[in-house]
Amino acid sequence: MLGQIPSSICNLSSLLDLSLWNNSLDGKIPECIGSLSSSLSIVDLRMNNFHGKIPKHFGKGCPLHSFRISNNKIEGSLPRSLGNCKNLKLLEVGNNYLNDTFPYWLGNLDQLQVLIMRWNGFYGQVDSADIIVSFPRLRVIDLSHNSFSGYLPTNFFENLLAIKEGYGKKGKPEYMGDILQGAMWDYDYFSFTTKGLEIEFEKLLTIWTALDFSDNQFCGEIPKALGELHSLIVLNLSHNSLTGLIPSSLADLSELESLDLSSNQLHGRIPTELKNLGFLEVLNLSRNNLVGPIPQGKQFDTSTNDSYRENVGLFGLPLSKCCDNDEETPTKVDPYGDDGDGLNWKFSILMGYGCGLVLGLSMGYIVFTTGKPQWFIRVYERVGQISIKVEKRTL
Repeated sequence: MLGQIPSSICNLSSLLDLSLWNNSLDGKIPECIGSLSSSLSIVDLRMNNFHGKIPKHFGKGCPLHSFRISNNKIEGSLPRSLGNCKNLKLLEVGNNYLNDTFPYWLGNLDQLQVLIMRWNGFYGQVDSADIIVSFPRLRVIDLSHNSFSGYLPTNFFENLLAIKEGYGKKGKPEYMGDILQGAMWDYDYFSFTTKGLEIEFEKLLTIWTALDFSDNQFCGEIPKALGELHSLIVLNLSHNSLTGLIPSSLADLSELESLDLSSNQLHGRIPTELKNLGFLEVLNLSRNNLVGPIPQGKQFDTSTNDSYRENVGLFGLPLSKCCDNDEETPTKVDPYGDDGDGLNWKFSILMGYGCGLVLGLSMGYIVFTTGKPQWFIRVYERVGQISIKVEKRTL
């Protein structure tokens, strides 16, 4: 479909669902969309060529359940009037040219479950000591590829009750499209960067949880409060400027399947407690300053070199495995390791000294008792004669 949204759409007083996604439409989003919000519950304009700004005026009590405008060329900021849409469950504005601070006022939307703001120009801090932001039902948050800065928002994490307490996990599983009134199954299409890949979901279960803060400018340490998000499945904090240790509290994320902390400035050892993450399929700790032995056993036995590359101080399996076209890296042994490697190292050295000592004493005893061991002299003389002949031939 080509062209623009006709102005006649503003004359529709009972429009429930405006779904025009995956076309070649351009122009601006009609300002009257906000006025139609008295009846409109679904707005889906993804994957078009719309430009300009988001309509500013969404009336009080608007029944919007889903507002999706990702993959366009929309500029400006998020209109605060969207806060009037108390039933909003899904807000997707990714892959645009939006430029704004983090919209704290979205915390008033206690029905919001999915928030996707990736690939825009959002900036500033997500956390504020003056503003307490509560997202009790939020379970999918994608703020990746923006310019957010400051410390990771501890207060924000502490108020994610749906992930923290496993809200909605009990009972019959639902798909996201089933909870959006008026939406058909083929509108229930999502894409996320998870487990290192861009994955498309035709249908997204309401029990699926993800937190992606990657490719920003966050600094400081990883908050221990993240370990309280017990239902979290995907955690991506890669490509930031995070420092400090990897908190052992991450081992409490019992449902975690993907953990990406790569391309930061983390240091210290990898917590052995992470072995308890029984569902972990993807682990990426590469490009940090981690040191010491890589924990062995359980999920760590399935990882490859790519999980740990460019950590000069790390050693142990699987760094001794050949991966792709990399040359095989010899395994180092930690003489102060916690798994008995130090004892093995010392025992090997003692065995070498012991064998040498026994051999030396034996030879000394033979020389002392026989006086002049003729067999030894004959062997020595023969080797000398052979060496002289070889030198003459060479000359």
